[in-house]
Amino acid sequence: MLSRYPYFTPLMSPPSMYRQSESPSSLLMENTFLPELPNGHETGEYLALDLGGTNFRVMYLRIADGKVVEQDFQRFEVDEAHRYGSGEDLFDFLAGCVQSFLREKHPSGRHFELGFTFSFPMIQKSLDVGILQTWTKSFKASGCVGQDVVKMLNEALHRRGDINVDVVAIMNDTTGTLVQGASQDQHCAIGVILGTGSNAAYIERVDRVKKWDHHQNGIKEVVIDVEWGAFGDNGVLDFVRTDVDRAVDDLSLLVSSFTFEKYFSGKYLGEVFRQCMLKAHRDGVLFESVSEKLNTANSCTTKHVSMLEKDTIDGTGHHLEAVMEELQQTHSAADLVVLRYICALITVRAAVLVSACISVLLKRIDRDDCSIAVDGTLFKLHPRLASLMETAIAVLAPKHKFHLFLAEDGSGKGAALVAAVAKRLRNRK
Repeated sequence: MLSRYPYFTPLMSPPSMYRQSESPSSLLMENTFLPELPNGHETGEYLALDLGGTNFRVMYLRIADGKVVEQDFQRFEVDEAHRYGSGEDLFDFLAGCVQSFLREKHPSGRHFELGFTFSFPMIQKSLDVGILQTWTKSFKASGCVGQDVVKMLNEALHRRGDINVDVVAIMNDTTGTLVQGASQDQHCAIGVILGTGSNAAYIERVDRVKKWDHHQNGIKEVVIDVEWGAFGDNGVLDFVRTDVDRAVDDLSLLVSSFTFEKYFSGKYLGEVFRQCMLKAHRDGVLFESVSEKLNTANSCTTKHVSMLEKDTIDGTGHHLEAVMEELQQTHSAADLVVLRYICALITVRAAVLVSACISVLLKRIDRDDCSIAVDGTLFKLHPRLASLMETAIAVLAPKHKFHLFLAEDGSGKGAALVAAVAKRLRNRK
């Protein structure tokens, strides 16, 4: 498949500046302090919380022999007053949501251990300590940056006085995806998010982790959170950066940040497509004129790209016509050919860039058979991204057997499973 797109061949063998850059790394490579994945014996009832945006989920999950056999959840909206107010008020609100959920769904009064999926930049000091580095998205609650959010949540839960819940583990959705994947496939050692943003986590040998006293407790491996969304913030990926990418970056909320995911993630792929169309128009190869809507930033979405790619696969044009109608854009038959070509370009580039990083992880882990759990709407809904990734990884890591598979809801099921693993580790001690 990739041989049909020779313009991406240079990415297969990056220049030496990419391989041997002396710049400080833009990869945080955070230690999650999770030394084990599910082993298939996890059993019990747990709670999981998922905070990563304005919708906050509280979940109950019953696990038997490493599998989630029963689950229940409730969504709560975190309003602006709590997102912008004090940290104490925010965590009191979250604790109140847990209380409301338990009263309505599970009023037994029993003790629950809880896994907390916290999708904001943090530094972990242990499996149950997460120091918030900065709020992102629409959160600006005061008194939280530099604080342990697990402690803040536990204190808020205990202040209620009438619920018996303890937070025992914190993680982001990427770690949760790896854990959820491991519960489905014992060969899983890499978890990847391909949705609004992108990131990866993998199993690393402890003797390679320099910032951790790995001589304690007989620990041999640990999950590392790569945080590759910001890969290239230090300039090492500038050799693949185009005028289109610069335009996308200039229109983003955080300019010069999260460089890697701006090339392909679900939040930005639609804008990449729009900028490519505008450039093709300026070059005189697409559209006689451009509609006002197409000239509007972020009027194109990743869904539009997926729709056009579906047309390419099916040999039809009705999705493309629908996209053009939505964008209020007049077009010719020749324009449709160019649009399909543009979508092929940005789709293959996305597949190759992600696959290059996954291939590096495969080589580093160096197992006989390694499964890769992926979650996120981009991977799930794009009609051929998965197949292109399989081809690209096979080219870039030809000696490594691998398997890509969808592992959904790592932020829910994965969080509960991490809580179960944390319990096993505590009992062992």
